[in-house]
Amino acid sequence: MRSLMKFFIPIFVFTTVNCQQIDLAHPPKAATVFAENFISTSMYERDFAITPGGTEIYYTTMIPFSNFQTLVYCKRQGKKWTAPQVVSFSGKFSDLEPAFSADGKKLFFSSNRPLDGDKIKDFDIWYVERVNNGWSEPRNAGAPVNTAADEFFPSVAANGNLYYTAQYKGGIGREDIYLSKWENGSYQPATVLDTMVNSAVFEFNAFISPDEKFIIFSSQGRKDEKGRGDLYISVKDGSDKWKQAKNLSIFNSDRLDYCPFVSADKKIFFFTSESHSLKRSFEKAVNYNELVHTARQVRNGTGNIYWVDFSALDEYFK
Repeated sequence: MRSLMKFFIPIFVFTTVNCQQIDLAHPPKAATVFAENFISTSMYERDFAITPGGTEIYYTTMIPFSNFQTLVYCKRQGKKWTAPQVVSFSGKFSDLEPAFSADGKKLFFSSNRPLDGDKIKDFDIWYVERVNNGWSEPRNAGAPVNTAADEFFPSVAANGNLYYTAQYKGGIGREDIYLSKWENGSYQPATVLDTMVNSAVFEFNAFISPDEKFIIFSSQGRKDEKGRGDLYISVKDGSDKWKQAKNLSIFNSDRLDYCPFVSADKKIFFFTSESHSLKRSFEKAVNYNELVHTARQVRNGTGNIYWVDFSALDEYFK
């Protein structure tokens, strides 16, 4: 299961400032840790979504040893952003992988929360709706989207079509990306994307562009991967068919790279990476304080969110 891989990594206590200025209008030209020591910290952060209007940021924090995930958010106030806090409907069960509808009125996510009672179940696709300045109670997307198996990482096209990750019998690989079309006010039975996207190994965590012209996803096990899972992109041709997926090599590392997201204005590309700057040896013997400082740095092997100007992907659309 790629969306909930078990990581043997430490958790560190940190202090977050009350607010921070984030200049979304000028993303870096090369992939860089996003909002270091504010959103990306020594804890594990993954997944990412911004409201279409660019006023709220949502992402997932994870406790690795228990695989407990929580949705948190920051809100823009003037030129600054409020400190991260758990969203109103999260914090009790594992909630992860936020995704907005095109109008920003719905927020989809994956959760193991029960349909009723307190006993956790398999992971399903859920959603909440805007209510005044907050969110409604979570609602299960229901069949045919959700099944007795796990459903992960929703991504919603402008027409309502829902893309997500699942491991179903009869699929192409060990984990695949599926599409459930939104027609006549309801979701249709899911179909697996073809072999231009899916393969015999693991495909997961796909972001679909609002117009469904490109899809960015992760895969683990392909011959051209750099290690542990890479980001890939597939673009539709003139016949509305997917072209063979390409490895986004300029962003991938020898660690897990996944959870892609593109801002609504197509100016920023975000993704999660476990790449790190830890040393395997030191020129001089380190003392205890230096060890603690090294372990508590942001790029310590836990997941961090990265961002880059979307134009860096131009060569992959040719």
